[in-house]
Amino acid sequence: MPTLPSGRSRPSEQEPHQHREMAESFGSDAERYDRARPRYPDALVERIVAEGPGHGTGPYVLDVGCGTGIAARQFQAAGCKVLGVEPDPRMAALARRLGVDVDVSAFEAWDPAGRAFDAVVAAQAWHWIDPVAGAAKAARALRTGGRLAPFWNVPQLPSEVTAAFAAVYRRVAPDAPFSLPTTTEQAMDGHRRLATRVADAVRGTGAFGDPEEWRFDWEWSYTRDAWLDQMPTHGALTRLPPGKVAEVLECVGSAVDAMGGSFTVRYATVALTAVRTSGA
Repeated sequence: MPTLPSGRSRPSEQEPHQHREMAESFGSDAERYDRARPRYPDALVERIVAEGPGHGTGPYVLDVGCGTGIAARQFQAAGCKVLGVEPDPRMAALARRLGVDVDVSAFEAWDPAGRAFDAVVAAQAWHWIDPVAGAAKAARALRTGGRLAPFWNVPQLPSEVTAAFAAVYRRVAPDAPFSLPTTTEQAMDGHRRLATRVADAVRGTGAFGDPEEWRFDWEWSYTRDAWLDQMPTHGALTRLPPGKVAEVLECVGSAVDAMGGSFTVRYATVALTAVRTSGA
């Protein structure tokens, strides 16, 4: 359980939470998002539940940026009561149809209204939250001993797939606000920089113990069609015109064909987690 050093990283002009239009673009095809996006390791869900104050009594979990409720349903299956907070009403509507209670709001503006939670989680979503405001809001929402646990799937893609995507994306979206990692090392470095900013914000509240990092490694195999089904659900493509999306998919599909029509992704699911203390 490594702790995270204080990096005091310099804010980037391209921090994701400053691009609200991208953060709230995923509902353009909510059903595809729910169908195609990867899930999260059961071991991660089980550990968050087991180490929270509500273990054994039906923990109450707040899922920030819950989207269509992918992670929320995993926590429900583990015996938790879950409330989602989601800014996109299209995503929230599908989550509700699939059995998740959702408040429609940006997390920074959301009101806990006296509710107290055993865990505040965010699956692939905390980078869309202002880290300082988000940490302060999580502290308000958690009971003493409750756990903040945002987590991310960090994919380690074959170089052929990554290179094809990066090349065509630079061509069709040269003015995109984010640069795409072209190697596994760049992807992990980007996550480490993000984790440092989040950890610094959590420490800055004075309301949490020292942040830790949990990592869970797993693999998933994709056919060509399954991978191309997932690609339009990512922020890099959700706001591109259909013709440009089709160009990206054609290029990446050709790369997958050249690999035999399928490939395996190694995922590192990484959680940054800290416990709400009673001293703040």
